[in-house]
Amino acid sequence: MKVSIITCTYNSGATVADTIRSVNRQTYDNIEHIIVDGLSKDDTIAIVKANAGDKQRIIEGKDKGIYDAFNKGILAATGDIVGVLNSDDFFTDDYVIEMVVKAFLLRPEIDAVYGDIHFVNPDNLSKPVRYYSSRIFRRGLMRLGFMPAHPSFYVRKACYDKLGIYKIDYKIAADFELLLRFIFLNHIRIHYLPVDFVTMRTGGASTESMGSRKLIMKEQLRACRENNIYTNVYYTFLIQKHIDISYLSLWNTKLFLSNTGPSLVKTATPSKSRTSCCLITELITVSTEGFLPSFCISLY
Repeated sequence: MKVSIITCTYNSGATVADTIRSVNRQTYDNIEHIIVDGLSKDDTIAIVKANAGDKQRIIEGKDKGIYDAFNKGILAATGDIVGVLNSDDFFTDDYVIEMVVKAFLLRPEIDAVYGDIHFVNPDNLSKPVRYYSSRIFRRGLMRLGFMPAHPSFYVRKACYDKLGIYKIDYKIAADFELLLRFIFLNHIRIHYLPVDFVTMRTGGASTESMGSRKLIMKEQLRACRENNIYTNVYYTFLIQKHIDISYLSLWNTKLFLSNTGPSLVKTATPSKSRTSCCLITELITVSTEGFLPSFCISLY
């Protein structure tokens, strides 16, 4: 089973070497790493070529943004499974792709797998600052703006062939729209892996400002409308504001999900994890009355 990993670069010289090295260190060997560069003006291409091995393929050319670049990679991919790895991110462990492939081989009926990711400050890559667990994900939560961690999403190439690629007129949430179309609308068969897939540097387009958060929410609502999926702007805003799962801090011994509204927050005690991924916290149970059933957030 061949896995295609797509990395899009533009002036990524400061970080892309880490990305490539993490791909080349993977214990699973049948990998095609497609690097799509949008005519970088720095030394990105020189660094890519200096670190490239047998797995890497380089596509150079002007694009219409990162989602257009992703689409170029998808259309060029020859693997059975396709995933993305951003040019300022890297795999948390060397066995991530091996775990992905094992999941597909053990469950041949599934179309996609997904897992967890964590964030680090660019000046200290060994210290996690946030952890995004996809464990609680359910299809219905997509109507409220929740999605599996996109960098952990590995899907059969046949799904792109059948259901389409990224819509390039989205500025920041085309990944949400694509997963909404795949998972919620077309009910592809998905499987959660309790694995920390990717280490992400903070400061990306989707995490760097309140303005970005507002744009994400606006485009998520648009994605629901375009796919004829009912949602509610008030509930989406309220839930994302007060139950911000993706931005829970691992460094607080108490995790405060909200200072208003009905919620139960349990004290979390950090402890060391089994690998370099980060910390383990206790299970946190959150009960929200009126607009969501009770559910659990588990941070690994």
